[in-house]
Amino acid sequence: MGKTIRRIILGITVTVILLINLKTIIAGEEILPAETRRIVQEYKPYNPPRGDVRILVISDLNSNYGSTEYDKEVHIALKMIPFWQPDIIICGGDMIASQKRSLTEAQIKAMWEAFDNQIAKPIRSLKIPFAFTLGNHDASSVMEGERFLFATDRKLAKQYWQNPKHKPRLNYIDTTYYPFYYTFEAKGIFFLVWDASSNRIPEDKIRWVEKSLASKRAQKAKMRIVVGHLPLYGVAAAKNVPTEVLVRGEELRQLLEKYKVHTYISGHHHAYYPGKRGRIQLLHAGALGRGPRHLIGGDDKKPAKKTLTIVDIDFNSQDLTKYITYDMEDFSLINYQQLPRLIMGENGMIIRRDLAATDVGQWEINACLAAYTDAGKCRI
Repeated sequence: MGKTIRRIILGITVTVILLINLKTIIAGEEILPAETRRIVQEYKPYNPPRGDVRILVISDLNSNYGSTEYDKEVHIALKMIPFWQPDIIICGGDMIASQKRSLTEAQIKAMWEAFDNQIAKPIRSLKIPFAFTLGNHDASSVMEGERFLFATDRKLAKQYWQNPKHKPRLNYIDTTYYPFYYTFEAKGIFFLVWDASSNRIPEDKIRWVEKSLASKRAQKAKMRIVVGHLPLYGVAAAKNVPTEVLVRGEELRQLLEKYKVHTYISGHHHAYYPGKRGRIQLLHAGALGRGPRHLIGGDDKKPAKKTLTIVDIDFNSQDLTKYITYDMEDFSLINYQQLPRLIMGENGMIIRRDLAATDVGQWEINACLAAYTDAGKCRI
């Protein structure tokens, strides 16, 4: 009887150990799909230590206008998901390539079908939660008088995402304005997605944002993250104009700061930059698809890089988040020191997230003051 009990206990112990180490085993090469294993063996990518929560951030997946094809880096990234084993995948928008008046409904529907077959279905098959924000090439909110200039894009995007077959399985909190605005919770984190598919967020939606962030559920969460396509501040040289960043970006940042939002994730500029201003972390996701761009003040003599970012969250760490960002050409890591210390965009200056305000030299402040008539843009 004693031997039998000992064998049962031993069996249970072994099972528990195997379950605990399952993610580690999967992230190694033993149980990876063949295509993933081939990529890992070829590039030998670094897999960082996991935090309490791991987020895979991708953005700007599309190709040329009307295209139903995606660049190879997009397909490679999808095949690598089993290696990273994220708890959630966040897309910063531009999943298709619309926002052109000459595109027909049939062409736009074909793009969403291609997105579903090539990107959404593979992610659904992994049973990893997927959240998104709509980009200007998905469902631009640019207005022409009292109507949306790209109303057909918005109608078809709404049809696609409201289809129960396509709607991500998330722990939703508010879907009143889904898929343009919505909130959900994952792993103790409160996520708010807003429609930054143009440079203006309507006043009534800003009131919705404030009400959502002020809610007990948001404030009791371990962390708050907001996701939108256009950034609060400019980072790409080719996009450093008022129409390519959110209007009243500084006011919006202060609103997020008021309700203790930790990170704003954006895309659109096709240039990775891990920035911050005030107490808000600003993750500018690079493009995974066509057309990566150079940063303001970056080295424009070298080719711009297609990137994706892994965010590991440690709730017991003072910094809370750690980023690992890959150059998707060869999976080499992009280190902070390769990036400008600060970026003086059209609507304000932001600094690299590893720096403190005291690390910014007076000469850098003076350069900012010389560039702007509004000294407020140089606050960090």
